[in-house]
Parts: sequence; structure tokens; C-alpha cells
Amino acid sequence: MSRLGFNNKSVVYHGEACLGELDVIPTADKTFHFPNNEIRIHHFSQLSERCPPLSVLLAISSLPVRCKLESSSPVKQPLLDLHAACFYELKTAVVVIGDEEVHLVAMPSKLKRFPCFWCCLVPSRLYNACLGMLNMRCLSIVFDLDETLIVANTMRSFEDRIEVLTGWIGQESDPVRVSGMTSELKRYVEDRALLKQYAENDVVTDSGQTYNVKLEDVPVNAAGNERVQRPVIRLPEKNVVLTRINPEIRDTSVLVRLRPAWEDLRSYLIAKGRKRFEVFVCTMAERDYALEMWRLLDPGAHLIGPKQLLTRVVCVKSGKLLLLLRNVY
Repeated sequence: MSRLGFNNKSVVYHGEACLGELDVIPTADKTFHFPNNEIRIHHFSQLSERCPPLSVLLAISSLPVRCKLESSSPVKQPLLDLHAACFYELKTAVVVIGDEEVHLVAMPSKLKRFPCFWCCLVPSRLYNACLGMLNMRCLSIVFDLDETLIVANTMRSFEDRIEVLTGWIGQESDPVRVSGMTSELKRYVEDRALLKQYAENDVVTDSGQTYNVKLEDVPVNAAGNERVQRPVIRLPEKNVVLTRINPEIRDTSVLVRLRPAWEDLRSYLIAKGRKRFEVFVCTMAERDYALEMWRLLDPGAHLIGPKQLLTRVVCVKSGKLLLLLRNVY
């Protein structure tokens, strides 16, 4: 049951200023009411440049209009000014209740001095996030990391994968499947050998060529510290990068395979012309790991600027993806 109940009349405040009183008329949700029978406007939404506010709210709200605010008698000028400002400027008055927002949408009224508002309840900041994308004609694109843009393995995960795959090969009778799994096993063994060289010696030898580590500056890490350097080896012909999440701990060494088509997609996203997307990353990985993987994918920080990294690379637990939406704008 919602924590909101229902009452017939509520006083409207903007800050500490009392604007007047409105009747609360229930719609489908008979339990809805404003706490303490007070409608306390916290702020106004940004202006909608393309869509009526009600259209946006009905699209993103899990329930229809929660209640309507009307008056059975003429109201004072402050409430009329509030209604006119919201109606003509295509903005809403926002009441904050916990981690949710009640948006007061000014609706046409047939009678003068009898303003009407419809109330929609949405998660905090979701409306402004959607409105920002609509106003800018610039959508948000959310990337995952592991098994999507990159495939990363530590020594431990290589050993686990090799053990599992070896068991599957021993049980498989289909020669085609055995051949495919054998090729995959061979790649894991070769990659593990590269990672072992890197973790132990900060150098790898591949196809007769030796590669030494190069220290790369890390602009931002999870703690917000600056001037962190990581020892990195890049094998561009293989789309492979070897890096160390904690430069001081060799056991955090990782071999990363970048998806071959990533460069094509990245080039499209940063192509000259009108910006089409705002980029975000949502992952269940640890924060330092996620920031390093994204640095490898976007080394020039063209998709997400250094000052935006800590808010746009979001690490969540399972079922918490809504957190990302609340950090979009």
C-alpha cells in the first residue's frame, strides 16, 4: 500500500509562501494524498520545448494521473500566477516526497480564477532526464562492459574457464562441437600464457616480438585520486590489452579483448556533426575495474569527459538499474 493517502483539501506552498488552497479530487488511486494535507512545491521542472508535459509524464509514469487539483471557489492571484506560468511555459511544479516527485501539470480551465492541475507521480529526476533528451534531440545510450564490449580475464578466471571447457570436451561426442571448443580452449591457453608473462615480468613475447609495459596516466579512479599510472601492454593486431587494476598488486593483472567492431561504433558516436547520444556505462563490476575498462575503450575521453566519469560510469547491484536513470541528467 502506498504511503500516500487521500484528503479533500490541501494548502499550496511555494517555499514558505502560502499560495492558497485547492481541492484534491481522487482519480483511480483513492489512497493518494499529500503529506499533512500540504502541497509544498520544491522546484519547477525545466521547460519542455517539444512535448506537452502531460504526454511525457503519462509515458514514464507507472500509473495514470494520481489526482486532480481544482477549486470550488475563485482562488487568489498567487495560485492563478502559478497555473499561468506552468501552462504557458510548459513546465510543471514539483512536490518532492521521499525519492519520488509529484508533478503538478497545469490543465486548461473553462472558468477564470478556477485553476486545474493534474498530478503525476514519477521517480525522482526521471522526468527531467527524459525531458532533457527530448529537448536536445539527443538520446542516452547505456553500455554494459563484460561480455558485451570487452572480454576480460584474470589468471584465476582463465584457469576456471580452461577447467570447465576441458570437462565439456571430454563429454562431447559431436566432432563439430569438439572442434569449436578445442579452438576456444587453445585461445584460452595462449592468452593465459601472455597474461602470466605480463603479471610476472611486465613483458610479453608474442610471435617472436617482445613488448614491454608502458606507463599510462589514469585521469580518474574510483577514489577520485589523480596521477595514477598503470603498466599497460597493447597488442593492437589482436585487439588485446594487458593492464593492472591496482598497479601495486600483480594479482590484479587482466588480459582484455576488445570487441573488433567497437572502433567502428566509437568512430560513429564521435563523428563530426550534431551530437546524437549521451554515453553512460552501467555494470555490476567493481568501480576501479569498470573505470579502467572504459578508459581502454575510450582512451581519448571523447565519449565521456574526465569530469563526467564518476557519475556516468555507474556500478550497480542486480535489480538496481533505475539508479542509472536517476543519474542521467
